[in-house]
Amino acid sequence: MCYTNTNTALFFSSIDEIPTEIWQDLNCTQNFYFHPNYLKSLEKNHPEITFTYIVLIDDDKKPTAIANLKIVDFHLNFIKNDLEFLRNIGKKMHIIPDNKPLKLLICGNIFVSGEHGVYIKQNQDKNAILKELAESINHFLNLNKGLKKKIDAFLIKDFVKESLFITDELKGFNYHPFSVEPNMKLKLQENWQTFDDYLAVMKTKFRVKAKKAFSLSENLKIEDVTLDNIDKMLPKMTSLYEKVTSKADFNLANFNLETYKGFKSKLGDNYILKTYWFHNKIVGFMSGVINQKSLDAHFVGIDYQLNKKHAIYQRILYDYVEIAISKKLKIINFGRTASEIKSSIGAEPQDLTMYLRHKKSITNKILKLFLQRVQPTPFRQNFPFKLKN
Repeated sequence: MCYTNTNTALFFSSIDEIPTEIWQDLNCTQNFYFHPNYLKSLEKNHPEITFTYIVLIDDDKKPTAIANLKIVDFHLNFIKNDLEFLRNIGKKMHIIPDNKPLKLLICGNIFVSGEHGVYIKQNQDKNAILKELAESINHFLNLNKGLKKKIDAFLIKDFVKESLFITDELKGFNYHPFSVEPNMKLKLQENWQTFDDYLAVMKTKFRVKAKKAFSLSENLKIEDVTLDNIDKMLPKMTSLYEKVTSKADFNLANFNLETYKGFKSKLGDNYILKTYWFHNKIVGFMSGVINQKSLDAHFVGIDYQLNKKHAIYQRILYDYVEIAISKKLKIINFGRTASEIKSSIGAEPQDLTMYLRHKKSITNKILKLFLQRVQPTPFRQNFPFKLKN
């Protein structure tokens, strides 16, 4: 592909091409999702995805922001359950092609919920940055005529409510906002020094539920995944991961668990990877990263045939809480899906918005009406903690 820089943007096709000085000037590498090691691991293990990076620059040629783009084939069978009626409407209205995948250009992290697609340096005009980003995406496509013909739509994800006064700049570039499943987020209380402190502030019903989960899962053996044993465990972990993703309503791309090797190699104990065993068989796993003062839950794998009997998923959720407390962290980001059960351990929804644009102007106008029908799946929000006096 053609990568011609402009007065406001530099374009790169690989992490290896981005000079060290840019990372230093942006001062973004303390954030796990904008560390070159993380981005390189994704690149290396997902050859089916086209990666591009945009570095926005000011009048002095100093970097002001970095954005990562991914071009993916979005297969219609990734839309399931409650969203199937939207897929059918989309086909009838010719928004979604009939016999081929939708080719999406995505700005954002397709494997994690949250604002992990654009990093803006401190003290920058964020509204101006968003405009420059939208213009730079258009420039990138205009340079690559063959690719421009293939791209069906553009997606910029995920933004929290507090960011919408900035990201709504994208409406001026004919992007349409729509709500997606929320990120379930647990704020840890400062006086939680141990897991027992966490249990102590729970209402009786939820404390009993937690203790029952530990009782049901007491025969599970938990083992850390290390660089020494990861090759032996990955095949079964991958199988369990695929069982989880097969139940998801919406999935932009499949994650290659080989990527965990790079994470463990570069991050060590700051990348959490544990397996759950029953009778010498892996029946579950959890993954996550300590990212500054938060624990971000990543993918899990579950043997659903044994899940209810041994409370595998519930135990994984409580273990995230225990890890975060022991590491003296402030927040756990549990991500999307299973919102109700996550709320039963104290997580609350953080609304997220995406922006979508179809390349054809008439279809894009129809798309606006289509997206207005897209709503997060409703769930019952639990409130497990006692009211503070």
